Amino acid sequence: MLPIRDHNPSERTPYVTYGLMALNIAVFLYGYAFITSDQALNQFYYDYAMIPARISQGENYLSLMTSIFMHAGLMHLAGNMLFLWIFGDNLEDVMGHIPFLIFYLICGVGADIAQFAFDAHSPIATVGASGAIAGLMGGYLLLYPKAKVDIFIFLIIFIRIVPVPAWLMLGVWFGLQVFNGISADMSGGGVAYWAHAGGFVVGFILTLPLWLKLGAGGWWRQTEYHPPHPEAHYPSRIPRVMRR
Repeated sequence: MLPIRDHNPSERTPYVTYGLMALNIAVFLYGYAFITSDQALNQFYYDYAMIPARISQGENYLSLMTSIFMHAGLMHLAGNMLFLWIFGDNLEDVMGHIPFLIFYLICGVGADIAQFAFDAHSPIATVGASGAIAGLMGGYLLLYPKAKVDIFIFLIIFIRIVPVPAWLMLGVWFGLQVFNGISADMSGGGVAYWAHAGGFVVGFILTLPLWLKLGAGGWWRQTEYHPPHPEAHYPSRIPRVMRR
């Protein structure tokens, strides 16, 4: 179940969202092009990835921010940039460019702190924009709970693009992060689920003042829980076949 787009068009150009995507891609390409040995790669992670054991020793607090611009592979990067593209523009639209950038960075740092809190002595490096983007998802859920999100479903022979309300897609996603975080704590795992869950909660909480300013429940009722502008409509790529 993979979200591929929403029906919530932004009303102005999301320069910060595009800039964040470009920066993440540039850091990844830098590593791919210039870090050519295992020793150099290990040093790069040691210097810039968030390693809970180092934070516990009072070292490298800057990694709480630098780690959110690093990715462990092409698919890791591609998945995060897809989510940033889907949910980032609408938050930037309603918050404004600079407040949105600050919001994003705080969500990323908060996500790293959440991961640290659950595994403070781990020597394993944590990297990726997932926690910061989870914060965008938490804010999106609060502001646009019934915005339509198209999800791609692939189950062997069942392949569909299905529009679902944001509350369903994001609620299921958050629930999976918590469930998988608990499971990983018991069995070990390689994904920072608590960073995802923590970033989501941080983003939701940080968006509360904006939601209250917009009118809170009254704003929801006025917009019927949808974005306060016309939704986007995408043409079907499946041709209709008429019966004779």
